[in-house]
Amino acid sequence: MSHPLLTAPIGRSLLRLAGPTTWFMAVQIVVAIAETWFIARMGADALAGFALVLPFMVLMHNMANGGMGGGVASAFARAVGGERLEDARALALHALVLAAAFALIFAVLGWTVAPLFYRLMGGSGLALAEALAFSDVIFSGCVVVWTSAFLAALLRGAGDAATPGRYGIAMSIVYVPLAGVLTLGIGSWPGLGMAGPGAAGIVTMGAQTLLLARAVWRGRLGVVPHVPGVKLQRRLFGEILRVGVMGSFTTVVASLAALLMTGLVGRFGIEALAGYGVGIRLEYMVSPLAYGIGTGLTTLVGVAAGAQDSKRAARVAWIGGLASFALIGTIGWAAALLPEAWSRLFTSDPQVIAASTAYLTHVAPFYCLLGLGLALYFASQGAGRMTVPVVAGLGRVAVATAGGWFAVEHMGSGLDGVFAAMAAGMAVYGCAIAAPLLIRPWHFSDLNRGSV
Repeated sequence: MSHPLLTAPIGRSLLRLAGPTTWFMAVQIVVAIAETWFIARMGADALAGFALVLPFMVLMHNMANGGMGGGVASAFARAVGGERLEDARALALHALVLAAAFALIFAVLGWTVAPLFYRLMGGSGLALAEALAFSDVIFSGCVVVWTSAFLAALLRGAGDAATPGRYGIAMSIVYVPLAGVLTLGIGSWPGLGMAGPGAAGIVTMGAQTLLLARAVWRGRLGVVPHVPGVKLQRRLFGEILRVGVMGSFTTVVASLAALLMTGLVGRFGIEALAGYGVGIRLEYMVSPLAYGIGTGLTTLVGVAAGAQDSKRAARVAWIGGLASFALIGTIGWAAALLPEAWSRLFTSDPQVIAASTAYLTHVAPFYCLLGLGLALYFASQGAGRMTVPVVAGLGRVAVATAGGWFAVEHMGSGLDGVFAAMAAGMAVYGCAIAAPLLIRPWHFSDLNRGSV
């Protein structure tokens, strides 16, 4: 008997799978605005410190939910699409083992390597102290980030996006007032400062992890996971890592580019760094909307790939990609046309506003191509075909970093040149992922031979 997701209408299936996660990501935009507002109340140094940590935090969350999490969802979706139910039952344990391993790696890197990068990116004095206060908390408790992300990925791979979306929204509602109190204090208690939002995130993410674990072991995957007596298998780790490592490589490269670009901006002073942090925060807010759509694509394409239905997989990818193009593009153009409205939500400093406005007017119009590229990236995870997204990610990084360096060092373009290079890299990314799929759609006859 074929899987229901192979015969249901694509639009309705994508709405059911992507809708809950996309709504959760929309709520996360509100959460991020509130979080940035809390931090902005502590001044430009706090905003600058936040900007220093943000690329590392985004790297971890993107790897956990997108790169490796996409590998988990894709492996589970292909297993159920190919009716390999025993593999599906065993994948939960393999995913949790990987979650623990990656959490340990990121905790160690957060304690040892990240502070060195903060200094190289221009962090010093109070801004560096604020960065370390925030960073130490989020990386010390990152095991809940990885475990929660992988449990949610298993559920999405099974076709249940509603459960992680529902729990995510509930925890977001709890997070906002908790972060406000822990950051700014209440009454005579001064709060924890920059450690506050990190602590609030660990508490709410821990609660979400427990809720997701209960759902998984109560049968929400459609199968009951096996843990006792299951032998860890290299083949099943490979099912996750074959897609996850390629996706994570793209994420790491993109984050490295973000570090380099932050370093370039940091050369123009604390106010420029703070304004860049305000501006790019919008990019980090809207990108998860593509993630919301993309998680549905990973499942639908993964099930189609497991059944070797190439035509349906390609149709799913284009429907989701164009939806992401339109949604994120609309937000980007609105921000580009009214950049000061966004900037003044967080600061009244004219230099900070000027830097934020420069970023938005140059880069935000290209959010549409970013949305297209990100959605097709997740579709490629479901297909198990990650070569094109990796190449596209490298192209984006090369154009943005080399172009930004050239603009500063040889053209004297200042911040405008840096931001123009970022926009060009974003355009290259979207086009480089979409064009190959348009010219040569996927074929899955060789899927079981490990093609990527």
